[in-house]
Amino acid sequence: MLAEALGLPTDVADDVAVVDADRLRGLLPVLDLLGPASLLYLDRAAFQPNGGDAEVEEVACDDAEMTALLARVDTLDADESGLADVRSPVFVVREGVEVVAAAGYEVWPRSVAQHGVLVAPGSRGRGLARTVASAAVHHALAAGLLPQWRARPEPSQRVALALGFRDVGSQVSIRLGTAPAVGLR
Repeated sequence: MLAEALGLPTDVADDVAVVDADRLRGLLPVLDLLGPASLLYLDRAAFQPNGGDAEVEEVACDDAEMTALLARVDTLDADESGLADVRSPVFVVREGVEVVAAAGYEVWPRSVAQHGVLVAPGSRGRGLARTVASAAVHHALAAGLLPQWRARPEPSQRVALALGFRDVGSQVSIRLGTAPAVGLR
């Protein structure tokens, strides 16, 4: 309905083509737009665990080291990771005493475990995201939860797919202001 009201195609396979931020801002009082992001889910039977070579440690979600990792990365990376909202145990890899990779999840309604993962920029490209994410996914499955992964960056999508997640759709989040929209019936 909204897509039709906005004059957007409803049968386009490429979600990026559907989301035209400038057009939306011209029709709606858009304050912020996030997406599109791929939504991926994991069936227990499809899980492809990845232990990797790095040693994974479980820490509390409010651990000071998590705060330090989030502070060391770009704000956009920290926000995209979702780790600030994680309430599960966090699975980390260290280099020396410093946490360089972390993953965990937030429990959403209907027993969904929304996963988040972050690797420090200097430690990327070595499979650490798959290693820590695999531990977090295993923990969620053991708790009887349905693992979900929301990914905009392509590397994040690759990690999810490597673990057995399946892309089932997209999400666009729009925060609207209070001004009345023009051009809608």
